[in-house]
Amino acid sequence: MSISAFEHPFLSGLVGDDETGELFSVKAEMEAMLAFETGLAKAEASCGIIPAEAAERIAAALQTFEPDMAGLRNGTARDGVVVAELVKQLRDAVSQQAGGEAARHVHFGATSQDVIDTALIIRLKRACSLFIERLAALEKAFEDIDRAFGTQTLMGHTRMQAAIPITVSDRIRAWKEPLTRHRQRLDVFSETGFAVQFGGAAGSLEKFGDKAAEVRKALAWELFLTDAPQWQSQRDRLAEFANILAMISGSLGKLGQDVALLALMGGAMELSGGGGSSAMAHKQNPVAAEVLVSLARFNAVQLSGMQQSMVHEQERSGAAWTLEWLILPSMVMATGAALRLATELAGNVRSLGTG
Repeated sequence: MSISAFEHPFLSGLVGDDETGELFSVKAEMEAMLAFETGLAKAEASCGIIPAEAAERIAAALQTFEPDMAGLRNGTARDGVVVAELVKQLRDAVSQQAGGEAARHVHFGATSQDVIDTALIIRLKRACSLFIERLAALEKAFEDIDRAFGTQTLMGHTRMQAAIPITVSDRIRAWKEPLTRHRQRLDVFSETGFAVQFGGAAGSLEKFGDKAAEVRKALAWELFLTDAPQWQSQRDRLAEFANILAMISGSLGKLGQDVALLALMGGAMELSGGGGSSAMAHKQNPVAAEVLVSLARFNAVQLSGMQQSMVHEQERSGAAWTLEWLILPSMVMATGAALRLATELAGNVRSLGTG
């Protein structure tokens, strides 16, 4: 059994999303952390901080590295973060393959937060690309529905009361246009929002002297991330990304609510699929639409926690950082699931409106 519905053996079939979930798997996180350590060694070698041969040997050893997961779990319980134990294991692995000289250059000048934050950013960037693709596909699906049924009539409702007739195109526009704006927001965010985190012990990169900015820029280049000064106690980028996620799921929640109400009225919309009832065989429940509402409300609640996690005292906060770990992955998962369900729902429309 899993505490998280997103990973639950059967609830995940309802609210999960395999493609998004893979980005937060242990495998993906470990790959991202190893990418940081490999990129760091290469960046430092390119700037003359460590020998080029050491960087090559570190990169080679990390390609075949297999972590001791029990050790990482125990290390996290002891240290509050996984990186101290991970770096110990990495140095041991490099030492066994390449000798102690190369091993001592592993993780040079970095700190735990550099590894964890940058590994998160690497995966959030992939999630962003995935969501941009899904939003574009969903916009196209709405365009297809509009072409098929746009001139049909629906009864417009204001404050849950029948108002005047509208066209299906009017309703489709209210579903589609926010998604276009959210896709554009993600496009803009992707230009500068996914920045490498590299600050060392207290954010000053004190071990690199006047080469600090040069090494950071080289590391960003190695990882295909934006170069920016360290932001370890400045969490506005992550809060901004979480806000975009909440807007996406919120707009999809509006879609779900509308579809559920259309199903309630009967005759205005026909969907294939749907949910069966264990007691009433004649029923076809608007399950996907209902879940879209639930996911929208879930993310709206989580967003306040992301705002709370911006309060980092001094140069680093263990409490605010841990809160972020509890919240942000779930928000990404909820958004991925909402986009999946909305795309399935749009593909199931068989009729909409009346002639």
